[in-house]
Amino acid sequence: MKSAIILLSGGLDSSTLLHYVKSKLDFQLLHALTIRYGQKHVRETACAVAQARVAGVEEHRQVDIAFFGELVAGASALTDPALPVPALAELAPGQLDQPPTYVPNRNMLFLALAAAFAEAKGVTDVFYGAQTQDRYGYWDCTAEFLDRMNAVLGLNRRQTIVLHAPFMMMCKSEILKIGLELGVNYAETWSCYRGEDKPCGACPSCVERRAAFDALHIADPAAGRTPDTRRRTGENDTSGDKSGVCHA
Repeated sequence: MKSAIILLSGGLDSSTLLHYVKSKLDFQLLHALTIRYGQKHVRETACAVAQARVAGVEEHRQVDIAFFGELVAGASALTDPALPVPALAELAPGQLDQPPTYVPNRNMLFLALAAAFAEAKGVTDVFYGAQTQDRYGYWDCTAEFLDRMNAVLGLNRRQTIVLHAPFMMMCKSEILKIGLELGVNYAETWSCYRGEDKPCGACPSCVERRAAFDALHIADPAAGRTPDTRRRTGENDTSGDKSGVCHA
């Protein structure tokens, strides 16, 4: 029986990935790892618990490294209470390749912890839901980053851990389509960076999630809104991007 470690935040990408790895890649023994890193809210965590339960994971570990949020205070709008989470439309073009919502070396840290967890479990494969993003980006969600991380882990003299990001080159609507085909309950996912009672609809993550649902002409069950099919042609699009939904 094939085993894998899944980094599970409870967001759209990682929740879809969890079910994809089990149903499509035939990894039946799954260990989910959810990391609380001192972010401003943990709305995703309850969603991660719900998704892990439905997927029937062997083990769901929740790790608290809140000190990390304090360590990088001042460098990210996701961890510093003094820094507001910006709306995507507020960002200048020069900010889109690394917006204020970037958390310094977060993915490197998460993957190092996941690799250690995998090695302790005797598991070779680690999956994370990196996606290059349709309108903005992070350097630690790129193919080059993944290749270099795998090169470092390949130095292990006993057990080589392999990192996988099968959604990396997909756009959000493609990931969503896969999840819908797998029956993922997106009411039990959370993407908003602001963590209010309802998704804000304006932060970078909300805008991309909304565009994905609109592209498929379906309502987002977590947002309580109907799809805006006009976004396919850019009409009434306030995100600052008029080129369509899928850019991958």
